[in-house]
Amino acid sequence: MNHLRILSISLSIGLLAITASCQQKGKLSPIQTPDGSNKVDISQSTADLPLDKILLPEGFKIEVWAADVPNARSMAISDNGIIFVGNRQENNVYALVDENADGKADSKFILAEDLRMPNGVAYKDGDLYVAEVSRILRFKDIKNNLNNPQFEVIYDQYPTEGHHGWKFIAFGPDGLLYVPVGAPCNICDPEDEIYASITRLDVTQANPTPEVYAHGVRNTVGFAWHPVSGDLWFTDNGRDMMGDDIPDCELNRVTEAGQHFGYPYWHAGTVKDPEFGDKGKPASEYVQPAAKLGAHVAPLGIRFYQGDMFPSAYKNQAIIAKHGSWNRSKKSGYQVVTVEIDESGNVTGQKVFASGWLDDASQEVWGRPVDVQELPDGSLLISDDVANCIYRVSYSKE
Repeated sequence: MNHLRILSISLSIGLLAITASCQQKGKLSPIQTPDGSNKVDISQSTADLPLDKILLPEGFKIEVWAADVPNARSMAISDNGIIFVGNRQENNVYALVDENADGKADSKFILAEDLRMPNGVAYKDGDLYVAEVSRILRFKDIKNNLNNPQFEVIYDQYPTEGHHGWKFIAFGPDGLLYVPVGAPCNICDPEDEIYASITRLDVTQANPTPEVYAHGVRNTVGFAWHPVSGDLWFTDNGRDMMGDDIPDCELNRVTEAGQHFGYPYWHAGTVKDPEFGDKGKPASEYVQPAAKLGAHVAPLGIRFYQGDMFPSAYKNQAIIAKHGSWNRSKKSGYQVVTVEIDESGNVTGQKVFASGWLDDASQEVWGRPVDVQELPDGSLLISDDVANCIYRVSYSKE
């Protein structure tokens, strides 16, 4: 009888735990963090920004989630909701924490300083990975060492060129760390195959060696794996100096290792390069873009929406940050878009999700979206390296 009673109590506790877990799904949870000399209170920090100019679909709202984040670029999230942020023009890496789960960051930890373009951040199994131009760093057990961050160099043989040298990184379903190596130029045909590629690295090895996974990729600063098919989708920035309207920047889909996406011979699938086009194969020999995103719009961060806060139509759809043009006579980009993808992996449409950082009439810009990252409650973070902040977009039916 006692054994039965113990079993009954155990089952009850288990059911309560499951119920509690289900109740927490889709919610923000408080995160306790220690004090430290590298911890900055940003709970009262504000950003004087014209958020009323941001246009969103009905029911959506945008707020500043974290102010005072210089040159906020790529983001990654821990299993308990800590947001890690890299930057390109500065040299720091940050951890941002919403300690009281009110939908706004309260604390900023400076995890590293004096790095070289530490744009890329990725989180796996408790460890934070940071990509510099030529090195991959690892901060072990980072969420328990926010006030005493230490890193080790796990690989330091990537090319050192600064041109397209900043990196976005992420772990794939295979457990490998994917690391792009941009072309060291606007347009050229480097002899070393590691340039203009996406590589992958086994960080569990003592002396990892990069494997080139995709070729002909001019400069990707954002990629993600489709939650259903598992295919890698990446944004790619098109070449400059061919005019205002060509070539388009691209959204590409990788279906197998070793595919070539055309650079430097072909751009946007059908635009033959005037200098290198005759040195390559016919356009049909290269993977065509899954979607053309517009000339010079500089698409960067991409994520597939998985939450339950937004309307169901957003589920599994790609959300892409278009950083915006720098050498176009009339600016383009400076917005966040959604890309609709059907069950067969075909792009069926694109829609503007958030715009207003660019005043089209005056051509004045006050913000540039860089990366997008979903929070546990289904809201969406957008980093901005000009406004030096991170926004939070939420949705309510009422």
